[in-house]
Amino acid sequence: MSVSATPLVPSVGPDPLRIRDRMPHLIRRGLVMRACRAFLESRGCMEVETPYAVPTPGEEVHLLPFGTEYETPEGTQHRLFLHTSPEFAMKRIVAATGLPVFQFARVWRNAEGSRLHAPEFTMLEWYRPHLGLDGLMDETEALLRAVLPPTVHYGTTTLDLTQPFERLSMADAFQRHAGCDLLATQGDAHKLALAAHCPLREGESWEDLFFRLLLERIEPAIGRTRPTFLTHWPASQAALACKAPHDPRVALRFELYAAGMELANAFEELTDPTEQRTRFEADRALRQQLYPQRTDWPMDDALLDALPHMPPCSGIALGFDRLVMLACATPRIQDVLWMGGHSATLL
Repeated sequence: MSVSATPLVPSVGPDPLRIRDRMPHLIRRGLVMRACRAFLESRGCMEVETPYAVPTPGEEVHLLPFGTEYETPEGTQHRLFLHTSPEFAMKRIVAATGLPVFQFARVWRNAEGSRLHAPEFTMLEWYRPHLGLDGLMDETEALLRAVLPPTVHYGTTTLDLTQPFERLSMADAFQRHAGCDLLATQGDAHKLALAAHCPLREGESWEDLFFRLLLERIEPAIGRTRPTFLTHWPASQAALACKAPHDPRVALRFELYAAGMELANAFEELTDPTEQRTRFEADRALRQQLYPQRTDWPMDDALLDALPHMPPCSGIALGFDRLVMLACATPRIQDVLWMGGHSATLL
C-alpha cells in the first residue's frame, strides 16, 4: 500500500471561505466597536447588559418579534419574546440610577431582510440624563467623527464629516422637497395628498402617505454630502418622545441619515406614564386592526412605573451594522456580519 507524499490539510468548504472574504470588514467592525465604546466611556457612560428574552418585546406597531418559551425548573411555561429594542429595560436602569448608560445589544425583528436589514442585528443604544435633543445631536455628530474617516466614500456618495451636520426640521424638509405644509395636514390624508400634488392610494391613511413621501421625496434628497439630522417629527409620530413645549404639533425626535441610509432614531424621552400608557394602548389597537394574527403580550408596567423616576433624558438607537457599512464602504449588511444574514446561514 502506497502512502501519498502530499501533506494532509484541512478541507475548506464554501462557508469558511465566505468568512475569510469578509475578514477585512470584520476586522474593521471590531475597530469601530472599540472606538465607539472608548468614545462613550470617555464621556462618562456606563456599559450595561439587559435581557434579550423578555415578556414585552416593544410596542412599535409594524415590528414583528420572534417568540420563544421559558420553562421553569418546576415545569411551568411562560411566553417570552426576543426584544426588538433594549429601550424599555435601559430606561428602567436610568430611572433607578440616574446614570448615562450604553449597550451594544443584539436585537431581533422578524420578517425583515434586505441589503440594509437583517432579522438579527446589533443596536448601539445610549441614554443621556439631563441632555436635550440638541446636545444629543452634538454628541452623535462627535461620535461619527471619532469612528469614521473625515471623508466617507459610499457608492456614488461622498460624505464630508469635517463640515457641520445638517439639522433639518421635518416641516422644512417637506416644504423644501415635497412642496407642502406638512403640519397643517396632520390627520387628513386627502389634504396632504392635495398639498403634495400626489394621488392618494386606495385605503391610504395620513400616516401611510407621510411615510411614502418621506421615502420617495425626502430621504433621497438628504444626507448626501454631509449627514442630516431630520428633527421635530409630527406629534402623531412621537412614539416614546415628548412633545415640543413651544409647539405641541411636533415631537422632540430626530433621525440621522447618511449616504441614503437611516442610521439612528432618537427621542427626548417622555416621562409621563399616563400619556405613555395612552400611546401604548393606541398602538396596540392599531396593531390589532392591521395585524390581528400577531401574538399580543402584556404591557410593560415596570417601565410605566419607572418613568416618573427617570430624570430628563435623551436617548438614541444607532444601527451599529450600518455604521460599519459606512466605515467599510460596503452596500450589504451581510458583508459586515460574522455569520451573514441570520444565525443559521452565511449569506
